[in-house]
Amino acid sequence: MMSLNSSRVRRFTLIVAVIFAAAIGGMASTNAGNDSWYLLLNKSELNPPSYVFGIVWPILYILMMISACLVYKKIFSLFIVQLFFNATWSWLFFRFQMPLIALLDIYLLIALNIYILNLIYKEYKLAFFLFVPYVVWISFAS
Repeated sequence: MMSLNSSRVRRFTLIVAVIFAAAIGGMASTNAGNDSWYLLLNKSELNPPSYVFGIVWPILYILMMISACLVYKKIFSLFIVQLFFNATWSWLFFRFQMPLIALLDIYLLIALNIYILNLIYKEYKLAFFLFVPYVVWISFAS
């Protein structure tokens, strides 16, 4: 059985990991609105304006952080792995301009997060519903 101290460490680790992933991922996409490579891409008509990302992503990170803290015993390692792929996507797409590799990354990210949803659905309804918007957003983004 996990000690109370260990539980706090894992929850704190999740919070720090989410903040770190948001910061690292955000660093790769800060100039997307001015990047000629990105601006010249053939984008879907459903692609939201750049300012929407600055509103949506902080909300999604907060929701997934709360969700992960509620179910950390069940998904801790898997959640950390998905955060890595989350932060990596921005670097692959925006900084390294590798859209095909970024697409493979986001497909893996979607699969990992659907697996997480399946793990928590029956026992942790609140965590499940807090996590769904993130999975919907990355699925839409792909």
